[in-house]
Amino acid sequence: MANDSRLTTYDSKGTVYLIPIPIADGALQTLSPEVGLYTGQITHYFVENVRTARRFLRSLHAELVIDSLQFSEIDKHNGPDTALLRKWLKEGLTIGIMSEAGCPGIADPGAELVAIAQSMGANVVPLVGPNSLVLALMASGLNGQSFCFTGYLPVKDPERMKRIKELEAISQKENQSQLFIETPYRNDHLLADLLKHCSGKTRLCIAQNITAADAFIKTKTITEWGKAIPVLGKTPAVFILLG
Repeated sequence: MANDSRLTTYDSKGTVYLIPIPIADGALQTLSPEVGLYTGQITHYFVENVRTARRFLRSLHAELVIDSLQFSEIDKHNGPDTALLRKWLKEGLTIGIMSEAGCPGIADPGAELVAIAQSMGANVVPLVGPNSLVLALMASGLNGQSFCFTGYLPVKDPERMKRIKELEAISQKENQSQLFIETPYRNDHLLADLLKHCSGKTRLCIAQNITAADAFIKTKTITEWGKAIPVLGKTPAVFILLG
Protein backbone atom coordinates (compact mmCIF):
# COMPACT_ATOMS: atom_id res chain seq x y z
CA MET A 1 0.00 0.00 0.00
CA ALA A 2 1.34 3.42 -0.90
CA ASN A 3 2.09 5.60 2.11
CA ASP A 4 1.99 9.03 0.51
CA SER A 5 0.30 10.90 -2.33
CA ARG A 6 3.20 10.85 -4.78
CA LEU A 7 3.55 8.64 -7.80
CA THR A 8 6.59 6.41 -7.66
CA THR A 9 9.19 7.85 -10.03
CA TYR A 10 11.61 5.37 -11.57
CA ASP A 11 13.56 6.71 -14.55
CA SER A 12 13.29 8.46 -17.90
CA LYS A 13 12.04 5.31 -19.63
CA GLY A 14 8.57 5.82 -18.23
CA THR A 15 6.35 3.76 -15.98
CA VAL A 16 3.23 1.71 -16.66
CA TYR A 17 0.65 1.15 -13.93
CA LEU A 18 -1.74 -1.77 -14.44
CA ILE A 19 -5.05 -0.60 -13.01
CA PRO A 20 -7.67 -3.21 -12.05
CA ILE A 21 -11.36 -2.48 -12.53
CA PRO A 22 -14.19 -3.98 -10.42
CA ILE A 23 -15.75 -7.11 -11.88
CA ALA A 24 -19.19 -6.28 -10.52
CA ASP A 25 -20.65 -2.82 -11.16
CA GLY A 26 -19.78 -0.37 -8.41
CA ALA A 27 -17.76 -2.85 -6.33
CA LEU A 28 -15.06 -0.32 -5.50
CA GLN A 29 -14.40 -2.09 -2.19
CA THR A 30 -12.59 -4.82 -4.15
CA LEU A 31 -9.80 -2.41 -5.13
CA SER A 32 -6.72 -1.57 -3.09
CA PRO A 33 -6.26 2.04 -1.86
CA GLU A 34 -3.36 2.33 -4.32
CA VAL A 35 -5.79 2.41 -7.23
CA GLY A 36 -7.46 5.56 -5.98
CA LEU A 37 -4.11 7.09 -5.08
CA TYR A 38 -2.45 6.67 -8.46
CA THR A 39 -5.43 7.28 -10.71
CA GLY A 40 -5.76 10.69 -9.15
CA GLN A 41 -2.44 11.64 -10.72
CA ILE A 42 -1.94 9.67 -13.94
CA THR A 43 -2.86 11.69 -17.03
CA HIS A 44 -2.17 9.22 -19.90
CA TYR A 45 -4.17 6.02 -20.33
CA PHE A 46 -4.64 3.05 -22.61
CA VAL A 47 -8.14 1.65 -22.10
CA GLU A 48 -10.52 -0.87 -23.64
CA ASN A 49 -13.39 1.61 -23.63
CA VAL A 50 -12.98 5.35 -23.10
CA ARG A 51 -16.53 5.87 -21.87
CA THR A 52 -16.20 3.15 -19.23
CA ALA A 53 -12.78 4.43 -18.17
CA ARG A 54 -14.03 7.99 -17.75
CA ARG A 55 -16.99 6.80 -15.68
CA PHE A 56 -14.71 4.70 -13.48
CA LEU A 57 -12.34 7.60 -12.84
CA ARG A 58 -15.26 9.89 -11.96
CA SER A 59 -16.48 7.32 -9.44
CA LEU A 60 -13.10 7.53 -7.70
CA HIS A 61 -12.41 11.24 -8.10
CA ALA A 62 -15.41 13.54 -8.24
CA GLU A 63 -13.13 16.56 -8.54
CA LEU A 64 -10.99 15.18 -11.38
CA VAL A 65 -11.04 17.18 -14.63
CA ILE A 66 -11.58 14.27 -17.01
CA ASP A 67 -11.09 16.37 -20.14
CA SER A 68 -7.51 17.07 -19.08
CA LEU A 69 -6.62 13.38 -19.47
CA GLN A 70 -5.40 11.65 -22.61
CA PHE A 71 -6.97 8.31 -23.55
CA SER A 72 -5.97 5.86 -26.26
CA GLU A 73 -8.69 3.26 -26.84
CA ILE A 74 -7.54 -0.25 -27.72
CA ASP A 75 -9.13 -1.09 -31.08
CA LYS A 76 -11.02 -4.39 -30.96
CA HIS A 77 -9.81 -5.39 -34.41
CA ASN A 78 -6.41 -3.74 -34.81
CA GLY A 79 -5.22 -3.78 -31.21
CA PRO A 80 -3.55 -0.94 -29.30
CA ASP A 81 -1.61 1.99 -30.73
CA THR A 82 1.82 0.60 -29.95
CA ALA A 83 3.62 3.50 -31.62
CA LEU A 84 1.92 5.90 -29.21
CA LEU A 85 2.94 3.76 -26.24
CA ARG A 86 6.56 3.82 -27.38
CA LYS A 87 6.37 7.60 -27.80
CA TRP A 88 4.92 8.15 -24.35
CA LEU A 89 7.48 5.86 -22.73
CA LYS A 90 10.38 7.57 -24.49
CA GLU A 91 9.06 10.84 -23.11
CA GLY A 92 9.28 9.36 -19.62
CA LEU A 93 5.55 9.57 -18.98
CA THR A 94 3.61 7.63 -16.37
CA ILE A 95 0.90 5.61 -18.11
CA GLY A 96 -2.14 3.71 -16.85
CA ILE A 97 -3.61 0.64 -18.55
CA MET A 98 -7.22 -0.34 -17.79
CA SER A 99 -9.33 -3.36 -18.69
CA GLU A 100 -13.10 -3.30 -18.97
CA ALA A 101 -13.18 -5.44 -15.82
CA GLY A 102 -10.61 -7.27 -13.74
CA CYS A 103 -6.85 -7.02 -14.13
CA PRO A 104 -5.06 -5.74 -17.25
CA GLY A 105 -2.87 -8.28 -19.03
CA ILE A 106 -4.88 -11.31 -17.90
CA ALA A 107 -7.18 -12.51 -20.70
CA ASP A 108 -6.94 -8.93 -21.91
CA PRO A 109 -5.44 -6.98 -24.84
CA GLY A 110 -3.32 -4.97 -22.41
CA ALA A 111 -0.79 -7.81 -22.44
CA GLU A 112 0.61 -6.57 -25.76
CA LEU A 113 1.25 -3.15 -24.26
CA VAL A 114 2.93 -4.64 -21.20
CA ALA A 115 5.19 -6.76 -23.41
CA ILE A 116 6.37 -3.62 -25.24
CA ALA A 117 6.93 -1.77 -21.97
CA GLN A 118 9.06 -4.66 -20.72
CA SER A 119 11.05 -4.80 -23.96
CA MET A 120 11.80 -1.08 -23.65
CA GLY A 121 13.03 -1.42 -20.09
CA ALA A 122 10.13 0.58 -18.67
CA ASN A 123 8.91 -0.07 -15.16
CA VAL A 124 5.66 -2.05 -14.94
CA VAL A 125 3.71 -1.80 -11.69
CA PRO A 126 0.67 -4.07 -11.13
CA LEU A 127 -1.88 -2.69 -8.68
CA VAL A 128 -3.98 -4.99 -6.50
CA GLY A 129 -7.55 -5.74 -7.53
CA PRO A 130 -10.01 -8.50 -8.47
CA ASN A 131 -9.38 -11.15 -11.10
CA SER A 132 -12.29 -13.37 -12.06
CA LEU A 133 -10.10 -16.38 -12.90
CA VAL A 134 -8.33 -16.45 -9.55
CA LEU A 135 -11.48 -15.70 -7.55
CA ALA A 136 -13.42 -18.43 -9.37
CA LEU A 137 -10.66 -20.95 -8.72
CA MET A 138 -10.49 -19.97 -5.06
CA ALA A 139 -14.21 -20.61 -4.62
CA SER A 140 -14.43 -23.72 -6.80
CA GLY A 141 -12.98 -26.32 -4.45
CA LEU A 142 -10.99 -27.66 -7.41
CA ASN A 143 -7.21 -28.00 -7.62
CA GLY A 144 -5.57 -24.65 -6.92
CA GLN A 145 -2.06 -26.16 -6.85
CA SER A 146 -2.06 -27.05 -10.55
CA PHE A 147 -4.23 -25.21 -13.05
CA CYS A 148 -4.21 -23.87 -16.59
CA PHE A 149 -6.14 -21.04 -18.26
CA THR A 150 -7.01 -21.97 -21.83
CA GLY A 151 -8.89 -18.85 -22.93
CA TYR A 152 -11.63 -19.45 -25.48
CA LEU A 153 -12.51 -22.87 -26.88
CA PRO A 154 -13.17 -23.44 -30.58
CA VAL A 155 -16.65 -22.25 -31.56
CA LYS A 156 -17.77 -25.22 -33.68
CA ASP A 157 -17.54 -28.99 -33.75
CA PRO A 158 -15.63 -31.15 -34.34
CA GLU A 159 -12.87 -28.84 -33.09
CA ARG A 160 -14.82 -27.85 -29.97
CA MET A 161 -15.69 -31.42 -29.01
CA LYS A 162 -12.07 -32.48 -29.54
CA ARG A 163 -10.77 -29.63 -27.36
CA ILE A 164 -13.24 -30.33 -24.55
CA LYS A 165 -12.19 -33.98 -24.48
CA GLU A 166 -8.50 -33.00 -24.56
CA LEU A 167 -8.90 -30.68 -21.58
CA GLU A 168 -10.83 -33.29 -19.65
CA ALA A 169 -8.15 -35.90 -20.37
CA ILE A 170 -5.37 -33.53 -19.27
CA SER A 171 -7.23 -32.70 -16.07
CA GLN A 172 -7.67 -36.41 -15.31
CA LYS A 173 -4.05 -37.31 -16.04
CA GLU A 174 -2.41 -34.33 -14.32
CA ASN A 175 -5.08 -33.61 -11.67
CA GLN A 176 -5.01 -30.10 -13.15
CA SER A 177 -7.91 -27.65 -13.10
CA GLN A 178 -8.71 -26.35 -16.60
CA LEU A 179 -10.09 -22.79 -16.77
CA PHE A 180 -11.74 -21.28 -19.84
CA ILE A 181 -14.22 -18.61 -20.84
CA GLU A 182 -16.76 -17.99 -23.59
CA THR A 183 -18.30 -15.05 -25.39
CA PRO A 184 -21.26 -14.38 -23.05
CA TYR A 185 -24.05 -14.94 -25.57
CA ARG A 186 -22.67 -18.46 -26.16
CA ASN A 187 -22.51 -19.44 -22.47
CA ASP A 188 -25.51 -21.73 -22.60
CA HIS A 189 -24.30 -23.38 -25.79
CA LEU A 190 -20.94 -24.12 -24.17
CA LEU A 191 -22.59 -25.56 -21.08
CA ALA A 192 -24.70 -27.83 -23.27
CA ASP A 193 -21.57 -29.07 -25.05
CA LEU A 194 -19.76 -29.72 -21.75
CA LEU A 195 -22.73 -31.75 -20.49
CA LYS A 196 -22.80 -33.66 -23.78
CA HIS A 197 -19.11 -34.50 -24.12
CA CYS A 198 -17.72 -34.83 -20.57
CA SER A 199 -17.83 -37.79 -18.21
CA GLY A 200 -20.58 -37.72 -15.63
CA LYS A 201 -17.99 -37.83 -12.83
CA THR A 202 -16.05 -34.81 -14.08
CA ARG A 203 -16.48 -31.77 -11.86
CA LEU A 204 -17.42 -28.42 -13.36
CA CYS A 205 -17.45 -25.03 -11.66
CA ILE A 206 -19.44 -22.18 -13.18
CA ALA A 207 -18.79 -18.69 -11.80
CA GLN A 208 -20.73 -15.54 -12.72
CA ASN A 209 -21.07 -12.05 -11.21
CA ILE A 210 -18.15 -12.67 -8.87
CA THR A 211 -18.00 -10.11 -6.00
CA ALA A 212 -21.61 -9.01 -6.68
CA ALA A 213 -24.47 -9.52 -4.23
CA ASP A 214 -26.01 -12.05 -6.63
CA ALA A 215 -22.77 -13.91 -7.38
CA PHE A 216 -23.23 -17.44 -8.72
CA ILE A 217 -20.32 -19.83 -8.05
CA LYS A 218 -21.23 -23.52 -8.00
CA THR A 219 -19.25 -26.73 -8.47
CA LYS A 220 -21.05 -29.96 -9.36
CA THR A 221 -20.39 -33.10 -11.33
CA ILE A 222 -21.54 -33.18 -14.94
CA THR A 223 -24.26 -35.61 -13.91
CA GLU A 224 -25.48 -33.26 -11.18
CA TRP A 225 -25.53 -30.27 -13.54
CA GLY A 226 -27.56 -32.32 -15.99
CA LYS A 227 -30.33 -32.79 -13.44
CA ALA A 228 -30.95 -29.05 -13.13
CA ILE A 229 -29.37 -27.10 -15.99
CA PRO A 230 -29.08 -23.37 -15.18
CA VAL A 231 -29.74 -20.62 -17.71
CA LEU A 232 -26.52 -18.63 -17.78
CA GLY A 233 -27.67 -15.98 -20.22
CA LYS A 234 -25.26 -13.28 -21.35
CA THR A 235 -23.51 -12.65 -18.04
CA PRO A 236 -19.72 -13.25 -18.35
CA ALA A 237 -18.74 -16.59 -16.89
CA VAL A 238 -15.67 -18.57 -15.90
CA PHE A 239 -15.77 -22.34 -16.40
CA ILE A 240 -13.42 -24.70 -14.52
CA LEU A 241 -13.17 -28.38 -15.35
CA LEU A 242 -11.51 -31.13 -13.33
CA GLY A 243 -11.81 -34.77 -14.34
